[in-house]
Amino acid sequence: MKAHDGMYIGGQWRPAAGTDTIAVVNPADEQVIAHVPAGTPEDVDAAVRAARAALPAWAATPPAERAALLTALRDELARRQDLIAQTVTAELGAPPGLARAVHTGMPLMVAGSYADLAATYSFEERIGNSTVLMEPVGVVAAITPWNYPLHQVIAKVAPALAAGCTVVLKPAEDTPLTAQLFAEAVHDAGVPAGVFNLVTGLGPVAGQALAAHEDVDLVSFTGSTAVGRQIGATAGAAIKRVALELGGKSANVILPGADLAKAVAVGIANVMSNSGQTCSAWTRMLVHRDQYDEAVALAAAAVAAYVPGDRIGPLVNAGQQQRVRGYIEKGIAEGARVVAGGPDAPLETGYYVRPTVFADVTPGMTIAQEEIFGPVVSILKYEDEEDALAIANGTVYGLAGAVWAAQDEAAVAFARRMDTGQVDINGGRFNPLAPFGGYKQSGVGRELGPHGLAEYLQTKSLQF
Repeated sequence: MKAHDGMYIGGQWRPAAGTDTIAVVNPADEQVIAHVPAGTPEDVDAAVRAARAALPAWAATPPAERAALLTALRDELARRQDLIAQTVTAELGAPPGLARAVHTGMPLMVAGSYADLAATYSFEERIGNSTVLMEPVGVVAAITPWNYPLHQVIAKVAPALAAGCTVVLKPAEDTPLTAQLFAEAVHDAGVPAGVFNLVTGLGPVAGQALAAHEDVDLVSFTGSTAVGRQIGATAGAAIKRVALELGGKSANVILPGADLAKAVAVGIANVMSNSGQTCSAWTRMLVHRDQYDEAVALAAAAVAAYVPGDRIGPLVNAGQQQRVRGYIEKGIAEGARVVAGGPDAPLETGYYVRPTVFADVTPGMTIAQEEIFGPVVSILKYEDEEDALAIANGTVYGLAGAVWAAQDEAAVAFARRMDTGQVDINGGRFNPLAPFGGYKQSGVGRELGPHGLAEYLQTKSLQF
């Protein structure tokens, strides 16, 4: 059986319970490139039962053996690097360079980090007269989004396997082909049957069935805050653990004395990457009133380099394209000034949106409050640091952010007061071992590194 035609359950590809399929569309040319099975609750149940059956043996596998299998998985993914990058380009529309460097390269780093952590993590500790054991939480439902189709899978599956959990993955319906390649790599790495299972399908059907399944111990979901709220309610009713990585409206705060040109250029690049389809993107640029006009001019110049169809790809589907164009129209209607881009489509074919920069944005505007998930930057003016802090913290989200200042110490002092889970200081680099996750409505729990591993563990105390 070809992978496209089945589900990966219990260590083998097998036919779906039903006959319905989901069309996978290339967003750059709007052509159907594949069909995958639309999973049903019956498929989900089979996958969960396989994961439950495999749990005792996998949980009892020594961490060093789990580490060796994760290393083998990383190597299998590395062998498929070119194919994975091509697949991400085909089903997400990511430009080839981005697909290789970010969509393939970063997940390989994360997979390697969990192979190392599985071997070195302390799964028990002594506290007074107690031994505290860190044990796998059990069967994990991993529900992943389309914007980083391999990274989001690895960021859940790798720590779950390192912890000794078994997994059922339900990838986003827009990007299931990358998840199928991942399942092939898991199989070829020699991961025992049932430890990892894949069910493709629609969120309201397969995703909901998986989140509600009585034999799932933890639901790890990345996606919109609206869906996260539903999953949290479902899991809460069943008293099961959740890890939710949700939306963001991150602030890029440029303090007086910072390198303005660099801060603006990096800020624009941050939002344009992946066509703005990044939950942690710095979509609000905050600039002091004395430098505001200069920053707006710099931003307009910087965004001109992002040519749709070349340096910047399409959005993932027609619905997202319409949604983002609707936000651009809303910004104009509420009085923001377009200094680059606009709501009209830049190309006749493909789900492209013009990279757009808004000036004269005020904190209460829709484009300054709601997650747009496209290549749209709002530039806001502030009076002083207290005003900047109030604007930065003045949303329901708190996922990421950036601070630029003449000295790192000044940026750190400001960042400490921000209600957000991760802040880059003067252009700090992404760290795959640092915890990633949000405050407020940006989520519950953390991914990546040892903090990400801890999400999949539960504690037991033995008193002596």
